Amino acid sequence: MNKTSKTTLMTEGSIWKKIIAFAIPLFLGNLFQQLYNTADSLIVGNFLGSEALAAVSSSGSLIFLLVGFFNGIAIGAGVVIGRFYGARQIEKVQKAIHTTIAFGLAAGAALTVIGVLLTPQLLLWMGTPDDVLPNSIIYFRIYFCGSLAFVLYNIFVGILQSVGDSRHPLIYLIISSVVNILLDLLFVGVFRFGVGSAALATIISQFASAILCLILLSKSPEDYRVHFRKIRFDFFFLKQIIQNGLPSGFQNSIISIANVVVQANINSFGKMAMAGCGAYSKIEGFGFLPITCFAMSMTTFISQNLGAGKYDRAKKGARFGILCSVITAELVGLLIYGLAPVLIAAFNNDPQVVAFGTTQARTVTLFYFLLAFSHCVAGILRGAGKAIVPMLVMMCCWCIIRITYISIAVKIIPVINVIFWAYPLTWTLSSIVFLIYFLKADWIHGFER
Repeated sequence: MNKTSKTTLMTEGSIWKKIIAFAIPLFLGNLFQQLYNTADSLIVGNFLGSEALAAVSSSGSLIFLLVGFFNGIAIGAGVVIGRFYGARQIEKVQKAIHTTIAFGLAAGAALTVIGVLLTPQLLLWMGTPDDVLPNSIIYFRIYFCGSLAFVLYNIFVGILQSVGDSRHPLIYLIISSVVNILLDLLFVGVFRFGVGSAALATIISQFASAILCLILLSKSPEDYRVHFRKIRFDFFFLKQIIQNGLPSGFQNSIISIANVVVQANINSFGKMAMAGCGAYSKIEGFGFLPITCFAMSMTTFISQNLGAGKYDRAKKGARFGILCSVITAELVGLLIYGLAPVLIAAFNNDPQVVAFGTTQARTVTLFYFLLAFSHCVAGILRGAGKAIVPMLVMMCCWCIIRITYISIAVKIIPVINVIFWAYPLTWTLSSIVFLIYFLKADWIHGFER
């Protein structure tokens, strides 16, 4: 085994050092990704006004509805690759990688067509106000024209992370973030091209990071090097990727459906509510960073160690990851709670916008520890090849119960705070279920090696 391969293996060495060393670049990478996502809203809100901000800010749940499914498949692919990489079955690693890329090419093309065609209908279904709708349609359609870049980037990053490399994705995300922000300032701030140019800037920056990842993979150690002539479907590995990824993809989509329903209810309170809650959603993205990075770390750590048959090491790593995720997330939540008015005003200083955003922030941020616990356990179970468990838990708690609660509660008490409480309540339910399963079920054994 070459030196580079040894440095990416998580089956050897200090558990906490391996997890932290893997999680920190993930955290910084997600930070820069959130930075350039936020740049769209921040620059649009300050240069083009609250209506344009509402059009851009309402994008998150709809974009994730379509992109999230394919990203879930990429997670499943990472579990399969990580399993074989941990077991040092390099031929299988190679076949899984090239099948995953072939899937990404097909999925990116399909998502482009679906996103462009369905955008107007989905926005109407969400109850987007008439004065916001034209800008929203322009933003979404341009955004989805870059679907191939988004899907392939996530595929490439999933491959790198599955073999323990979180450093290079960080570097490429920094480059992508800088490109995106400079283009936003140029297109929107200088030339005033409108909201569509913000989506165009995002597309260009995403293509840049995807190309950089592909160049790296084409020159990586032979264990996980990409050979263009080998990119094709191997149906045995495609089946395994789909079996592991379909629950995660379906989970992402059903959560997004619930969030689209939440967004539709927020839209009914007008464009100021849309702008304020949209601004908070960008801030919330930063609050979710420690949650996301530890959940992703757990998926890679667990899949590699169970693939290598190191069950005790997997259990110890799981406990450490959960503890770090919960503590860090709550500290971030407390920080956002205190700074909410200032942070919201950075996007748009209209008093109504600030009031809506601050109200949402101070309703949900104190409960970030529950969200962290649910996501971290879900990441552990996905790494253990039990992705169907988090899918079912989140489908019930974060989709069915959340939608039912909102549908009933808002009719009884027609105030926006009722919508905000849907998140802490459903996070609590999922955390209780995950805690029981994690303590009582045998999630370690039965892992296919």
